[in-house]
Amino acid sequence: MSKEIFNPTRFNKSKNPDFDHVLEAHLSRRGVLKGGLGLSAMATFGAFGLAGCGSSNNSGSSAAAVSKASLGFDSIAGSKTDAVSVPPGYTAQVLAPWGQPITAEGSAWQADGTNNATDQANAMGMHHDGLHFFPLNDEGTDGLLCVNHEYIDQNALHPNGSDKDADGIRSSVDQVRKEINAHGVAVVRIQLQGGQWQTVDNDPLNRRYTGATTMDISGPLANSSMLETPFSPDGSQARGTLNNCGNGYTPWGTYLTCEENWPGYFINKGATTADQDRIGIDTSGTTRYGWETVAGSDEELVDEFTRFDVTPTGNSASEDYRNEANGHGYIVEIDPYTANSRAVKRTALGRFRHEGCTFGKLAEGQPIVFYSGHDSRFEYMYKFVSDALWDPADAETTDRMAMGDKYMDAGTLYVARFDADGVGSWLPLTLDSMTTDGGVLADHFATLADIILNTAGAADLVGATPMDRPEWCAVDPFTGSVYLTLTNNTRRDETTGTNPANPRLNNKFGHVIRWDEGEAHTEFTWDIFVFGSDAAGDANTNLSGLNEFNQFASPDGLAFDQRGIMWIQTDNGADEVENYTNDQMLAVVPSQLTDADGNLDVINADNQAQLRRFFVGPNGCEVTGFTITPDYTTMFVSIQHPGNWPYSSNAAEQTPAGMSLRPRASVVAIRKSDGGELGV
Repeated sequence: MSKEIFNPTRFNKSKNPDFDHVLEAHLSRRGVLKGGLGLSAMATFGAFGLAGCGSSNNSGSSAAAVSKASLGFDSIAGSKTDAVSVPPGYTAQVLAPWGQPITAEGSAWQADGTNNATDQANAMGMHHDGLHFFPLNDEGTDGLLCVNHEYIDQNALHPNGSDKDADGIRSSVDQVRKEINAHGVAVVRIQLQGGQWQTVDNDPLNRRYTGATTMDISGPLANSSMLETPFSPDGSQARGTLNNCGNGYTPWGTYLTCEENWPGYFINKGATTADQDRIGIDTSGTTRYGWETVAGSDEELVDEFTRFDVTPTGNSASEDYRNEANGHGYIVEIDPYTANSRAVKRTALGRFRHEGCTFGKLAEGQPIVFYSGHDSRFEYMYKFVSDALWDPADAETTDRMAMGDKYMDAGTLYVARFDADGVGSWLPLTLDSMTTDGGVLADHFATLADIILNTAGAADLVGATPMDRPEWCAVDPFTGSVYLTLTNNTRRDETTGTNPANPRLNNKFGHVIRWDEGEAHTEFTWDIFVFGSDAAGDANTNLSGLNEFNQFASPDGLAFDQRGIMWIQTDNGADEVENYTNDQMLAVVPSQLTDADGNLDVINADNQAQLRRFFVGPNGCEVTGFTITPDYTTMFVSIQHPGNWPYSSNAAEQTPAGMSLRPRASVVAIRKSDGGELGV
């Protein structure tokens, strides 16, 4: 999630032990960082215990499966320029920037910001984030790129910024529609021609899903009275997808986009519900962009703006939009290969501020597991386990959305509790689940749909572990180990103090945690893979021994390619690193890092050189989103909210000094100059 829109308010009022308390106990039980052991002691942490449930790591803590990939580039220096940086021998191309039309209904992008709402509905949206490449040929030179558009910058989107007054009241309907249309997802066909990627103008598969697009509801909340609105009386549909940050994809070839920081788009100035209080629906002022303030305009169509005010005003849900926000906060599935296909919100995977959705290692005859984090301070990590058992033949289906119905509409949602001895429990969110007060969730919720609607509230009750902003998740294709970025948390309880067992009370650098699933779906074992830090950090901060060429802060985007290389992207939040370099992307091959006993190791002073900086973005940006072609010759990443970029189609070309550009979020296509596999 972009720090540009991060809301630091803590909505979790539970007394569940914070992760820093758990980590303190976990480290102290092993004597780590005591008696002057410092950094060297961190090397004692391996990947503990069982893999199970589809993981290939069946020998306890040993690395049974190892990637053969070898990083073939030297770590590059940090950069503070209006350009991207890549290793020698690589090129970086700007592709599909904000405002580029992708259908015939859209006009060419105007540098003065004068494109209207219709143009924006038919063009690439704003602030690119998660993305995925879906090939259309075996060579991977032709395919569909699905791109998330998280939020907007009104100053860049419009010629002279927003029309709102001092009270947040809007006056231009076209501006508001343009902003709604700049959100969502783009599907655009791209082809490699002469070593350069090009978008295919007006391809039949090109399309936009915006903040106003009608979408179906599936799973426990489908046809629920809790989703009843004047627009959808039977609760079967929702309008739009908002704040699309992290992403995922499925084994059957569909795209998953994640609704993350969506509560700020709605307001309830009346009596709020428990789920609204827990998730953080606004109760005063205006919404994030004030869209509801043009409600009642003569130009309004089908309550398109009225719906963002969820204050109960009528006698029932059929007379107002009290339930409109209930249609948001989900994983949304899109079939990129089918033109005009309807997107579906998969409610069984929970309703919260989703950051990514990643499936676990597949095993025939076993359930599919999906992981998703709730990106806020002191929030939780979730997984969904399907009732249906995986059939590899389903990967070849042409009825892709039916596979979503099969694997994503029925199953069990769990939330993670990290225990102090390096093990953990997945706590089911079902009516008969035990709560910390000795009762069950049925004492608080009438139906499973009620639990889903207030997923975080249910997680509070069962005793989940509050985390330091759980963001993107990735699964090692060799070991099956699961990795999760914890971006940062500067609001830990200061009563814990600072001591060798809890060395970073003010966790502004973040870290990456990993776990292995146990034989039962309720079991896992965990460790800390790497701690972010500046190179000059002391022994209580630089726990992983990072240096100038791999120092980082606020890990955010995370992905594995199928060669076993893990790519870590950052959203800087610490001045010590931000003063040295812009946001970046690093690479490492975790399965190759083992100790003398063959156990999976963590990043430490002895092996930190295996973590290498591969890419640096332009000034002001967040580097986010990752996808790669099947032959590993092109990597695509997103550049979100750049400050004064791009200057040309060459992403590495610096904007000339003194030149001011209207910044455009873009995809960057990275290739080797010789056309070979990148990264190795």
